Amino acid sequence: MEDKKTKDVKDVKPAVAPQAPAVAKKFPPRKKGGFRRPGGRKMPERPKDEFEQKVLDLARVTRVMAGGKRMKFRATMVIGDKKGKVGIGIAKGADVSAAIQKAVAKARKNIIEVPIIDGTVPHEVRINDHSAKLMVRPARSGSGIKAGGVMRIVFELAGIKDVVAKILGTSNKVNNAKATVKALNSFVPQAVGAAKSASNKSFTPNPVKKAPLKPQATSKNDVNKKDKESK
Repeated sequence: MEDKKTKDVKDVKPAVAPQAPAVAKKFPPRKKGGFRRPGGRKMPERPKDEFEQKVLDLARVTRVMAGGKRMKFRATMVIGDKKGKVGIGIAKGADVSAAIQKAVAKARKNIIEVPIIDGTVPHEVRINDHSAKLMVRPARSGSGIKAGGVMRIVFELAGIKDVVAKILGTSNKVNNAKATVKALNSFVPQAVGAAKSASNKSFTPNPVKKAPLKPQATSKNDVNKKDKESK
């Protein structure tokens, strides 16, 4: 009998007092202009990149090794600030993002400055780079970029507004991009200086001299009418 009573007493659970519902903590609003470390020091904002970048070509390449084939991705990137600076980079990586990052880093090291005069190139250039053959010619203001394929992208990122260009050789994007950058870097300094001096000159038009008015010839009938009216 005693064992049953003790078992009944043990089975009874003690009464628990009701608890208040949990209230969510309110944090102050976050300030703009960067984030803070746990120590309290403010991290500076990252500066904006001055160069715009575009993908010219993405290809999957394989390399035959002793144990089999090794696959990678090749990226061709062009960067420019549209103010006369442009560069091209080619790199490989295990994935697409790694290849693009490497190509952009290489393009930053190969940046060239293009002399732009009144929105166009200084003079005509013809390039024969292995299988790539190009022609670049200056154009009038307002004519736009008359070029196709890879050359248009390079001209846009370089900041050239008016130009006429033609691909005369291979259709390989990588070779044409290299030849385009080589053409933009092959302008003659003397010709560039002459073109700049010619564009800076301000021509004042000569005033137009008006010819004196000739007296109108009068006929005999007009003279007779005037005489009658005077009488």
